[in-house]
Parts: sequence; structure tokens; C-alpha cells
Amino acid sequence: MIIYRKIAALKANLEILRETVKLGFVPTMGALHDGHLQLLRKAREENAFTILSIFVNPVQFNDPGDFKKYPVTLEKDIEKLLREGCDILFLPHQDEMYPQGLKPVESLDLGLLDTVLEGSSRPGHFQGVCRVVDLLLSIVEPAQLYMGQKDYQQCMVISRLLKITGRSTQLVICDTEREWDGLAMSSRNMRLTEEQRKIAPEIYQLLQYFEKNLTSGNLSYMKDYGYATLNEKGFRVDYIAFVNAESLKNISSWDGKEAVVALIAAFIDDIRLIDNKVLAS
Repeated sequence: MIIYRKIAALKANLEILRETVKLGFVPTMGALHDGHLQLLRKAREENAFTILSIFVNPVQFNDPGDFKKYPVTLEKDIEKLLREGCDILFLPHQDEMYPQGLKPVESLDLGLLDTVLEGSSRPGHFQGVCRVVDLLLSIVEPAQLYMGQKDYQQCMVISRLLKITGRSTQLVICDTEREWDGLAMSSRNMRLTEEQRKIAPEIYQLLQYFEKNLTSGNLSYMKDYGYATLNEKGFRVDYIAFVNAESLKNISSWDGKEAVVALIAAFIDDIRLIDNKVLAS
């Protein structure tokens, strides 16, 4: 595995490679878990050459405290990537990615995706995600970009970004990887205490309940049940939502046919966990 820290050096190498091989790219913020590694494995299956980036992007954190607490496990990350056979690790410094500093830039028109759910709870988050992903894509220019469904709304945002920018890169969305008890794999899980880890899977159990009990008609009773259940378990719920799986428009009453996904964001103390499940497609 070759590690690049400078954009110019990476671009020079990839320009040569791109003429003969197909490039697969996995952007991450490090603290790698098996969910990340599954994305890399999928990229290796479908491409001749794989690039993974590690960069904790400051402009997508609306809470500076959350940015400071984000786990950094670089030595372990590199060991995992070596075992997996990653071809290139791009490991830039903040000054390399943002040489002009973190000054605001023109916002992209993401429509409803930028104002609901994560967009509402974390103002500016998706603009920051788009800023760094677009920059990374301009550097790597991969044939395929790999992301996990755990960040459902983010996948939709990046799909829109690709349409806005007209890039030829194909977005490949992979299933959420889970722990043995259903907890969605996340770098933030590293911050959970033993007691917090015991209750964290309740989010996925609730999503399974939604899937099993989804019926046509008003969905407010399921949402109310979800809030009551998680609050009782010790969570502080940010949102529970039933939305159209393509547009993210809220579904208050289900017609029995519309594609619907349930999304949950909830805090355990100051640790924010998210998960989702497509209930009908």
C-alpha cells in the first residue's frame, strides 16, 4: 500500500493508472470498522485498483465539540488496510485540502435533502460533506464511489451532487454492516461505555418492529410508540421519521404501496447514533 499526503503526487500517479485500470474509491474519516472494510472489499471486487481516503473533515461538523471528540485511530487503520490489500491510502492534512482556509463557499442546491432530518438537525452538514466529497472526486476521479446505506440521506445527497456536477463517477451504495446484536457499525460506537453499548441496539430493534408492524393508514401511532420506547430506554430522540424512500418527503399516512424508509437519530448522553431501514420498496 502506498500512502500519499500530497494532492499533486496522488493526482500524478492516478493520471497514469486511470489510462489502463478502473479505479474504486472509498472516502472515510478514519476510525475504521468492518463497515468501512466491506466497502473496500466491494471496491476491490469491482475495480482493478482501490483508493481509500482518511480525512476528518472539519466543515461538516456543525458542533465543534463533536469534531474534537471524533475518534482517531490512524495506526490501527493502517494495519487494517494493509491486511485488506488496499492499494492507496490518501491521508491529507487539513491545510492540503483547504489551502485557503475554511471560509464559506457557495452552497449547492440540494433541495429538500438539505432541510429535513439530518439537514434540519445539523445545519450546514451536507454542504460540508458535498464540499469535501467533490474535492476528493476531483482529485481521484474514480470510476466508482462506495458508500454505506447507514448514512441513507447522505447517499442521496451525494447522488444529487454527482448530478449537479455532471461527474461520470458511479455511486455504489452498500448494505449497512451490523454488529452481532444489530447495532449499525459506526466510528462513534467506539465512544460508547459498556452500559451505553448494551442499550444502543434498541434503535435497530425498533426499526425491526416498524418493519414487522407496518400497515396502511396513519403512521403516527408507530412514531409515538418509537419515541416512548427509546425515551424509556434512556435515549434522547432527535427524530423518528417515515419518509418516501426516494424523495425523503414525510409520510404521515401510508397507502400500502409507496416505498417507505424509517430513519432514526437518537442520543445516548452526548453520543449521537443514526440508523434506518427500508420498510417497503
